[in-house]
Formats: sequence, structure tokens, C-alpha cells
Amino acid sequence: MIIALIPSRLKSKRLNKKPLLEIDGLPIIVHTFKRVLLSKKVNKTIVCTDSEEIKQTVEMHGGEAVITSNKHRNGTERIAEVAKKFQNAKLIIDIQGDEPLVDPKDIDDVINFHKKNKNFDIVLPVKKTNNPNDSSLVKVAFSKQNKILFFSRAKIPFDFKNQNISHFKDLSVISFKPKILQKFSKLKVGNLEKIENIELLRALENDMIIGTFIAKASSFGVNVKQDLLRAIEEMPNNKIRKLY
Repeated sequence: MIIALIPSRLKSKRLNKKPLLEIDGLPIIVHTFKRVLLSKKVNKTIVCTDSEEIKQTVEMHGGEAVITSNKHRNGTERIAEVAKKFQNAKLIIDIQGDEPLVDPKDIDDVINFHKKNKNFDIVLPVKKTNNPNDSSLVKVAFSKQNKILFFSRAKIPFDFKNQNISHFKDLSVISFKPKILQKFSKLKVGNLEKIENIELLRALENDMIIGTFIAKASSFGVNVKQDLLRAIEEMPNNKIRKLY
């Protein structure tokens, strides 16, 4: 069984009540879970939240949501609480609740890749970015064997010789082996994670193996007002929007 868990909290430092902001007539969290439901590989989808308002909104639109502890430090800990109920799951897929344009095909590709590459503890896709200097984007450096070497909000790798190299950003669809998710959620925050404010650096600091591949589709999270305006502009013409 493949379980998709969507962490979503009401409070946001940059956009007030972000999950409930509307885009093309629906709240962001509703767009997200409805797109996950379009995945051909996911067997069950649950929104994991600390907000009764988010829970009611999800259920009103036909989704499933559960209330989690309000003491979690991040979304990974939030989904780990719910994942304990699914000990027999093959994979736990973490999709951030602020991804209203997430492509179901990206989700299916992540699942297929992880099933074929069982040596990886965690898998997430990457996509080329033309804005490597944007600190709101997490850039990724990876090996020829598709093993992630580092995450950073800085421009990595640095193009020292001006060779016009490609830079890649992460996409917020993460596949965990269930036991790895539980282990990861209990680890202490590492120094690199504190410096960069990137959760998955905790995994690298503890020698977990993270795999990646270049995604065919692309989406973006709604983190700041500029992202919201872009999503509002793109959503009406998005082909997946016509499916729900």
C-alpha cells in the first residue's frame, strides 16, 4: 500500500492562513489533495493538520483529514505521527500542502523510481531552475548515480569557470521508506539544517541515502505573495485543473 500524507498548518509567517487562500475558486489545500487523488499509484490520501478549520475545509470538499499534535516542529514530524497507523505501507509519500499545482504524474514517477531503486532511503525529484540565486528555492547537488550530495538555499554548484551549467531545485514530493520516516522524525535538528533551514539536511547529516531524478513535469510551492499571484494566473489554464 502507498500512503500519501499532506502536512498542512494554519499559521504561516509569510502568508496568513495560507492553506485556505483561494485560487480559482478553491483553497490551496483543496487543490493539493484533489491532485494527489488523481495519482494512479497512491492508495490512500490524508491531510495531516493541527487546524480544525483546515480539517473541516478538506472534509467539506470530499477529502480525508486528521488532527495531529500542535507540538510538531515541522511537516515531517506531523506526517510521521499519522504514518504510525500504516506499519504495512510500502512507501509514505509526503506532499506539501502548499503545492496547488502539483502534478499527479510527478507523484507516480517518484513512487516508480523508489520501487526500482530500493537502495535509497528517501527519494525526491528535481527540476532545472533559472533562478539559482533565489533563496526561497532549495537547490540540489547530486551524483551521477542519482544520489543527493547536498541541499542549499545558495547557488550550488557555484559556476567558478562560468561554464553556464544547469542548476536544479527540489520538488516537494518526497518518498520515505516507513521505518526511515519514523527514524528521521526522531532525530535532533543538525547544524546544517539550522544554518540552511532545510529539513532534509538532517537526513544527510545522519548518513541517510537520498535519491533523485529529473522530473518531467514541474510545479512550485506557494511560499510568498509572488508565488500566490503566479498560481492565480496559471491555474485557470492548467490542464490538470480541468480534471476536478
